[in-house]
Amino acid sequence: MITSCNNRLMKSASRKEKHSTPPRRSFGAAFLLAQLGSHAARKYAERLAKVRLTPAHSGILHILEATPGLTQQALAKRLGMVPSRLVALLDELDALGLTQRHVSAGDRRRHELVLTEKGKKTLAAVGEVSREHQRALLAALSDSEREHLTTLLQRIADQQGLTRNVHPGYKTLRPPKRTRSSS
Repeated sequence: MITSCNNRLMKSASRKEKHSTPPRRSFGAAFLLAQLGSHAARKYAERLAKVRLTPAHSGILHILEATPGLTQQALAKRLGMVPSRLVALLDELDALGLTQRHVSAGDRRRHELVLTEKGKKTLAAVGEVSREHQRALLAALSDSEREHLTTLLQRIADQQGLTRNVHPGYKTLRPPKRTRSSS
């Protein structure tokens, strides 16, 4: 009797497996890149908010650390954005005490950008946020898989003509909305 009951259960389970819906295939690598990119950008912005910065601020601080004395014009060109849009971001970084603009000794019409000591300390905190973000985002991969993924993604980014270490979102970044109290 027990054997008969078990056989019926096994046959029933086997029939359900044959008629169950197979798992949906993903839409492909391009979709997954877009999905993960959107998710990663949102999570990074959330993590950066803890140090009172936006991803746009973070990117600018990284560039200024690597190229101190860069002019506003050169930074705007590197980011691929209109200089007037950059000014609003630089004003915010100046107001936070993270950057300073100095008149260029070689050309008084140009302003060179530098990190302040507070900016350097804040950038160190941003580095920790970035490392934590990377660990959390790529937790499903081994170290060698992370390296391999990075290599493949960089190859794709290079083939697509993207500027290394510059987020393409700067090109379409809108200036912050001004409130009545900030006018």
